[in-house]
Amino acid sequence: MNREPRLWMAFTALVALFLSVLPLPRWLEIVRPAFLVLTVLYFSISAPRAGGIGLGFFAGLALDAFQGAVLGQHALALSLVAYIMVREHQKIRSKPAFQQSLIVFFALIAYEFTVFAIDGWTGHPITDPLRWVHTVTGALAWPIAIALLERGHAPR
Repeated sequence: MNREPRLWMAFTALVALFLSVLPLPRWLEIVRPAFLVLTVLYFSISAPRAGGIGLGFFAGLALDAFQGAVLGQHALALSLVAYIMVREHQKIRSKPAFQQSLIVFFALIAYEFTVFAIDGWTGHPITDPLRWVHTVTGALAWPIAIALLERGHAPR
């Protein structure tokens, strides 16, 4: 199987982008995991040369364009967490799914804090505490995300 899963990575990133911007009712919007962030984290861990910081940057720009956020806001946040995951991918990959979920939880907190800080600096603060709920749902969805994303390629 292909060791650099670029086609699978691009396809899943597009699907995750679609799932991230799909309009949902308010109650479901609150608990929706950050699908695009989980996809970037997965490829930063399993295929750091194919995914990683570049995938995080371009996926973040696409998310900025679709959501109408400050251009580069999500790109910076996704690049930051992708960098951390690429840097520590060998340690993270060797952990069981539960421990990986905890690491992903803290990565999602770092991502959300970066977006929160940029929102504040640009004069668009969203202080609703419900904005942090998707960090928990993302961490809970991590084992499912691994199972689904591994179907398309064999990680190294």
